[in-house]
Amino acid sequence: MGTHVRDLAEATPVTRDRYIDLLRVLSLGTVVLGHWLMAAVTTDGVGNLLAVVPELQLLTWVLQVMPVFFFVGGFSHALSYRSLLRRRPEDSTGSVYPSFLRARLQRLLRPTMVFVLVWGVAALVVQLLGGGGGLTGVTLRLVTQPLWFIGIYLAMVAFTPALLKLHDRLGWGAFAALAGAAATVDLLRFAAGVPYVEFLNFAFVWLAVHQLGFLRADGRIRRPALLAGTGLVAAVALVALGPYPLSMVGMPGEKISNMAPPTLALLGHGLWLVGAVELLRAPGSRLVAVPRVWRAVVAANGVAMTAFLWHLTAMLGVYGTMLALGLPLPEPATGAWWAQAPVRMTVAAAVTAVLVAAFRTFERPARVAAPSRGSGGAGAVAAIGVTLALLGVLGLSMVGYAGLLEGHTALLIAVHVSAPAAVAMALGGWLLGEWVGRGGPVRRRSVSLLDPVRHPVRTG
Repeated sequence: MGTHVRDLAEATPVTRDRYIDLLRVLSLGTVVLGHWLMAAVTTDGVGNLLAVVPELQLLTWVLQVMPVFFFVGGFSHALSYRSLLRRRPEDSTGSVYPSFLRARLQRLLRPTMVFVLVWGVAALVVQLLGGGGGLTGVTLRLVTQPLWFIGIYLAMVAFTPALLKLHDRLGWGAFAALAGAAATVDLLRFAAGVPYVEFLNFAFVWLAVHQLGFLRADGRIRRPALLAGTGLVAAVALVALGPYPLSMVGMPGEKISNMAPPTLALLGHGLWLVGAVELLRAPGSRLVAVPRVWRAVVAANGVAMTAFLWHLTAMLGVYGTMLALGLPLPEPATGAWWAQAPVRMTVAAAVTAVLVAAFRTFERPARVAAPSRGSGGAGAVAAIGVTLALLGVLGLSMVGYAGLLEGHTALLIAVHVSAPAAVAMALGGWLLGEWVGRGGPVRRRSVSLLDPVRHPVRTG
């Protein structure tokens, strides 16, 4: 692996914007470390450190970095889709869209479906043997929760062509339209009490952040300090004067969450973070230009999705082992708990590394079909596939695997969904994505670990 990473790093074009790759790695890494730190596990269950020490909720204004990942995704998607269009300028929909979707379905869903199926089998065996209580039951419920991120990201991929056209026509106006829609949803939710309308902000808030990536790709974020300041002031005002909570992550038992569904306050937080990382662009670019640092970024990008999928498994496995061995679990936020935290996180990192070694092969880039003539019908199939996949993944993130044999369900938008139904949708969507482009002769090319962000530097 080391030689392969070194070869990839040395082959990186000088025009590549390496800072984007650094942001991707740092954002996912921050999420993983945040989950490990915030888990407050006791013999009675799993809580949240932010609920134990509410003053720490202010840290989420720095550590809730999913907006940065979605911003990076917008940048990558804009350049990747335009690259496909340049290869087939005479066909802007028929063959380019399914090729674009399929490449991303493969990269996201191959490791995801392995995770889903492995845990599905494990959950079924545990519950058939009469288990599923205590920390095991909590684990079966929690391990799938991070999958919401995969579902939202799939939606961003699906909407990229349409929103990129809107961006090309309106620029900042496209972002303003999505932000305005998010504000309207919150107004209808909090002022008029319209039921279920809040779920629309899963689209409007995150797609608005994604749209900022399009603007970055075109060099149109020219005043990042203004962007950061505007977002920070807006978020502070909304939290101080409105119904929005302080925490930018979900809290157990809260009536209103800034995350599920997203709120206008979270969009302000996203603006602040995007502006902040753009202000750090120059020193960050210098850092990642160091060969040793760049090799580390290349290596991390190659296993980032696998590490993200399995990091909660590793963490809960560490706690389960401690309970099985009779080791003490200090009360969260006590001195003993903080003293033990570095050891727990180090062991969780080691277990994650083992899981990455076991499953990283499913994240290795596949060979994807190049756009070809006569594949217009594949666009509809690809769209159905990505829709099924995102609904299935989102549904599983909400229902989990606990209560699998009892038919436990959770509310997905306005429909109750069970774990088997969610898995079936995700698996069906993935298989449709794999099938697209296989029906006829296609030209194939190898995909590098770095292909999802094969992009030039933008200096504007």
